[in-house]
Amino acid sequence: AMRLQAPQFQALLTPGLRSVAELFEKKNYELRIAGGAVRDLLSGVTPQDIDFATTATPAEMKELFTAAGVRLINNKGEKHGTITARLHEQNFEITTLRIDVVTDGRHAEVEFTTDWHRDAERRDLTVNSMFLGLDGTLYDFFNGFEDLKNKKIRFVGKAAERIQEDYLRILRYFRFYGRIAEKPGDHEPNTLQAIKENAKGLAGISGERIWVELKKILLGNHVNHLVQLMYELDIAQYIGLPLDGNLEEFARVTKKIQNLSPKPMTVLTSLFKGKDDVTNLDLRLKISKEEKNLGLFLVKHRQELTKAQGPEPLRPYQDFLMDSREANTNSKILELLKYQGEEELLKEMQGWSVPSFPVSGHDLRKMGVSSGKEIGTALQQLREEWKKSGYHMDKEELLSCLKKV
Repeated sequence: AMRLQAPQFQALLTPGLRSVAELFEKKNYELRIAGGAVRDLLSGVTPQDIDFATTATPAEMKELFTAAGVRLINNKGEKHGTITARLHEQNFEITTLRIDVVTDGRHAEVEFTTDWHRDAERRDLTVNSMFLGLDGTLYDFFNGFEDLKNKKIRFVGKAAERIQEDYLRILRYFRFYGRIAEKPGDHEPNTLQAIKENAKGLAGISGERIWVELKKILLGNHVNHLVQLMYELDIAQYIGLPLDGNLEEFARVTKKIQNLSPKPMTVLTSLFKGKDDVTNLDLRLKISKEEKNLGLFLVKHRQELTKAQGPEPLRPYQDFLMDSREANTNSKILELLKYQGEEELLKEMQGWSVPSFPVSGHDLRKMGVSSGKEIGTALQQLREEWKKSGYHMDKEELLSCLKKV
């Protein structure tokens, strides 16, 4: 058996975890790190959050922690077999090993087990099905480590069975492909076949769950390949994407945008032909208001709001921003520049702060303009002059314009 000694692993063995481990050992319950955290550790990455699995039932864990005076946090996960304990300023989420008894493609009814192999069997992908003992021993029933080293994404057991247990796993396959696989197009044909035959099952999955996965896919590697694949495998229509998505534009935009850290919506909008596509996406996935507005903004302005020829390429964007009465126009313009692949202008725009108009009604009154209406007109004219100067004219220069008038 392999023993992991990596520094990322040693760093996890905090006083809190050592105390938890001791409590379980005393009662002869087994405790191991599970799933994604094991995958991260084997890849040399420090995991963001760590799930533990155990042979102890939730009732046994509660008894064990209560007897030791350990605080238990919210019991939302308890019916799925998860107990969260807090020791040394750290939360530990520990789940009893389980077998799926009944699955309907969305939820599972589970029963508890002490068999690690049976628990690994019900996990989605081989790279997510491993366990790690606290002594560093790797428990790997489905060659997940081999697949991870070879950058292969495969379902545990039969792809169709895993997918039918929870159709969202189709998108999880894509997400991990974009995270781990080295090159596009390296799929097992029978996996793609299983995905195609079961794509319709995604129609029954909630929009919120789909959007969480889709956003991660859009920011991962091979995104162009994966979205093209969604169309080839008939998935697109079930997850809110337009039937006739603009795949050429998508290919063009995704090529340049990867290194500009775009928002997921900015990447996705390149697939859309018009605002109806944004509306339909929102109906299916319940995206946030901010995401929807960004999509509508990009669809509307991506063609005509472009850089100027000549010495001031940024001017059209700056003018648009100065004329805008809406909130977060600035961040939308930055996303538009990413969409257009304008890396240099993006940097420049990020460093540009909106200048404030130097003249006020008060200045005009001092100069003897008294009627409100005249003040309004004069301010408007001066704003235009100021804009023409590239927002460079100061108060004195502007007021001397007024004297000429």
